[in-house]
This record gives sequence, structure tokens and C-alpha cells, in this order.
Amino acid sequence: MNTLLPRLEIESAPQPTAAVIWLHGLGADGHDFAGLVPELDLGDCPPIRFVFPHAPSLAVTINGGYVMPAWYDILGADLVGRQDGAGIAQSARAIAALIEWEAARGIPYQRIVLAGFSQGSAMALHIGLRFGQRLAGIMALSGYLPLADTLAAERHPANAASPIFMAHGSQDPVVAPARGEASRDLLAGLGYPVQWHSYPMAHSVHPREIADLSVFLARVLGPGADGA
Repeated sequence: MNTLLPRLEIESAPQPTAAVIWLHGLGADGHDFAGLVPELDLGDCPPIRFVFPHAPSLAVTINGGYVMPAWYDILGADLVGRQDGAGIAQSARAIAALIEWEAARGIPYQRIVLAGFSQGSAMALHIGLRFGQRLAGIMALSGYLPLADTLAAERHPANAASPIFMAHGSQDPVVAPARGEASRDLLAGLGYPVQWHSYPMAHSVHPREIADLSVFLARVLGPGADGA
């Protein structure tokens, strides 16, 4: 499996029975959210393996062609006018391979959460809603739904009822709150069970958000959750 994305792994306790695959944002790497794990209240959850993959380095158009870790190219400031469909598809295949790897290691699909921040949030939504096996849930932080026009045709019924946690900063200058809200409304209109959270912050993570993520993880991975 040496073709898998390079990644950092942290286990909340030995012999994990659940997994969270967490995708970083543009220009960051897998270490970006690793420090969040000790801040999460996982007392009601079984042992979890947190997987933080590193995106490949790409020339990013909006940043003048500067090469940096990216899941796909950003072609314009509005994020959705022109989109790098080929790049999104390539990263989607690589991230889906990580989901399959966790399943091969003994973690049931329905015990896997797909999470992401910013560009990683976009990938989590893109992959999770199209994935052919039911996942425990999706956590989409400070991001948006890419390639939204194709979702209705490409979505898979396996995750039609999977819980979705969406969070956004009310003063986000990178991914405008309206972009996240439009994604939320589109998903709700398609019948997805979206939890929406807004926090008084820019493009970052809020302490209250960490507490809310802990509650969400306990709900989808804790005792009584499907597959627990």
C-alpha cells in the first residue's frame, strides 16, 4: 500500500474501532489539526484512529502559481466560477483509497468519519456524499461544496442520511460565510441532515466549535451509534 497518501496517525487509545480521516486546508499539511485531538472530549467514544493525510504539492493559480500543498487548484477568488474538476477527482480517488485502507485494517465503513477544514472540508463533502458505503458522518469546517452542480446526479444513496456537521466563521475572509451557507442550503434542499454552526471568528477554529465537534463525534461514534 505504498501508493497511499503520506499521513500522520494518532490513536486516542490502543486497538481503535473507529477512524476519523481529517483533511487539512490549502498550504497546510497533516500536522495542522493533529494538535486538536487532545482538546477533543472523547470520553464517550471508543478508541479512535485519527488519520491526517498530507496533500501533494501543486502550483496554485490564485496564489500566482506558487507551489504548495493543495488538494486541487484554486482558479478564482469566488471558488466556484471555474473549478479544477480534474484535480478534485484525482484527490478524491487518493482519499477514498485511505477510507478503503481503514476498512481493510478492520474499521467498518460505518465507523469512519470524514472531516476537513477549508479546502479539506470541500473534499470531505465531495467524497463523502458520493462514497458507495455508508460512513458515520462528515465534518466540514470553514469550507464549501465544490462541483455542486453535479452532486444531484453523482451522489450515492449510501450516505443520504449520514449526519453532516458544518461550521463557519461569521467573519471568514477566505471562504465567505455566504459560500458555506449556500452549500448548507443546497444540501438541506436535497434532504441531507445538516447541522449548521456559526462562530464569531475568521478562517480558524473556535473553542466552542471544538466542544461541538466533541458532541458530534460522541453522537456518531459513541455507544448507541450505528455500528457501535
